[in-house]
Amino acid sequence: MERDLRETPLYREVEEHVRKSLEPGYGRVSEPSDPRPSPDGRWIAFTGSMWEKLEGTPKTRICLVPAAGGQVRAISAGPEHDAGPRWSPDGRRLSFASDRREKGRMQLYALSVDDLGEAEALPEIEGTVEDHAWSPDGRRLLVLAAGMHADSAGADGSGALASERDLPDWVPRIDASEDDRTWRRVWLIDVGSGEVRRLSRDGLNVWEAAWCGDGSVVVVASEDPDESSWYTAPLLLIDAASGEDEVLATSDVQFGTPAGSPDGATVAALEAPCSDRGIVSGRCVLLDVASEDRRIVEIPDGDVTSLVWRDPKRLAYAGLRGMRAVVGEIAVATGERTESWTTDDALGGWDPAAAPLGDGSFAIVRSAARVPPEIATVDADGADRVLASFRHQGHEHAIGPVARAERVAWRAPDDTEIDGMLFAPAGDGPHPLILNVHGGPVGSSTAGWPRSMIPWLVSRGYAILQPNPRGSNGHGRAFLEAVIGDMGGVDAGDDLAGVDAIVERGDADPERIGVTGGSYGGFMSCWLPIVDQRFKAAVAISPVTDFYSQHWNSNIGAWDEWYLGGPPQDDTAAYRERSPVFLADRVVTPTLLTAGTEDRCTPPGQAIEFYRALRARGVPCEVAIYPGEGHGVRKFPAYLDFLTRMTAWFERFMPARG
Repeated sequence: MERDLRETPLYREVEEHVRKSLEPGYGRVSEPSDPRPSPDGRWIAFTGSMWEKLEGTPKTRICLVPAAGGQVRAISAGPEHDAGPRWSPDGRRLSFASDRREKGRMQLYALSVDDLGEAEALPEIEGTVEDHAWSPDGRRLLVLAAGMHADSAGADGSGALASERDLPDWVPRIDASEDDRTWRRVWLIDVGSGEVRRLSRDGLNVWEAAWCGDGSVVVVASEDPDESSWYTAPLLLIDAASGEDEVLATSDVQFGTPAGSPDGATVAALEAPCSDRGIVSGRCVLLDVASEDRRIVEIPDGDVTSLVWRDPKRLAYAGLRGMRAVVGEIAVATGERTESWTTDDALGGWDPAAAPLGDGSFAIVRSAARVPPEIATVDADGADRVLASFRHQGHEHAIGPVARAERVAWRAPDDTEIDGMLFAPAGDGPHPLILNVHGGPVGSSTAGWPRSMIPWLVSRGYAILQPNPRGSNGHGRAFLEAVIGDMGGVDAGDDLAGVDAIVERGDADPERIGVTGGSYGGFMSCWLPIVDQRFKAAVAISPVTDFYSQHWNSNIGAWDEWYLGGPPQDDTAAYRERSPVFLADRVVTPTLLTAGTEDRCTPPGQAIEFYRALRARGVPCEVAIYPGEGHGVRKFPAYLDFLTRMTAWFERFMPARG
């Protein structure tokens, strides 16, 4: 394909489709996230995304909606990004992070809820603010800030933080072992005096932080700021007065979502095998701070995905069982888990999340295959009510081509049940089928509002299967751990069995099967055509193709070491046996590879290596490297180019129409 596709008919069709999907929402909030109920239960604050044009990414604003239902109000005005609302304990102030002073560098601001006038700038924090929280007594703010040379997590796009991306093209990228601006640190702001004090010591990198009473802070932290260090980071407790820290717990897997009780007596956290920082789903660990007693709370055949204290004795949680989201409470004294509500809809972002509202109620952001994200509440009796819908005509245009969006299940070769989502166009099958493998491997495909790529490909006549093979969350720890030491093994069998099942149903044409996916899904898009040569086309997005070079070039070498069973210097056989580039002689599938120049998780060399291996063997292949993009293509108009290339590739090698 040509380098510049903007004048091609297909690019114009893609652009028109996406424009019609988004344009009716220009200038208005259309994508809510991170709901935060006020202490008195009257309001729900949230971060709202707002498209203005097909450039870059959407702006974000702080918004309010009455908990009783009513008009949504955007109470911040940018001009770039305002995000992460947090209520003071008395409910009189609402703080948030914004980059209004310096693009890409988030700092704290606060609004008075009584008059909702101009936001007041809070004391400046070194670096860029990633999270913050009010102390239970409302006297201090805990702030987690990253140095401006720190990496973003892969789930957030990888690469350098936003302000780094605006440098001139000729400026080199520098990595240095002694760079002080790569550390993540926690700070305290005295609300009354405005005094700022760094809490975490030199040599401690804090990945996540939360109050534990008024006198301590619980953190997930490591002795090194490198992304790989997160995979072995323990739970620590830091004294808010002295800054002294002590290890609360270590694990043979990973910790995430630390949460200290308001009275400081108990620490809760999620513990699970993980593939990406920021995506942690597994079991809940309850730690008594005084006695260090540990209690484990699990969802049978499922995973806990979020934790929020309702009061010192009750911990609210959300979780995933199969493809169903669940919410409930955990009694700290006994560890007893009470499930209050479950739904087929998707809750939150990557994984289910719910925010406590009143006694036994929750505030949620939810979506379904035909329902764009909306804000709702669920009461103690399980009755749910929509507070704010953001549906507009663009949503109808986007989802219109999807005639069927349904949950499907099939049996793996060992008879394990595997589930997923099937999106299909109108008319009787068989349709050409694209297998879309999610990233991770820890992750899941749910029945939530689909990414724009899905309905667009359906509009071109393709059916899409999104499987949840072994390694996915929502099915318990054994299911999740099944691919550790066996990436591309049992999960490949699960995926292929899903294709067989859809073919057997009459929904898929066995002569027109393709595969795509990003990150781990990109690896599988290169690996599955090695395992099975039925695939007529593959589009691999931000893939891993050579685990040797991945280990040393990536910032998450600990991930492949963890999942392959050891480091490459130990002659771990899987580094060669599961690297698509070493088995490229088995590939006959035409393959398009894409990557971003700023991706530090799966660097662009991974895509280039496999392209060269296939080209040397005469397999039709192309590679597209996007300047300024990280882990995946996320910004416009680059995303339009990516979608055009993907569509053209499938239509060339497995056309849906004559």
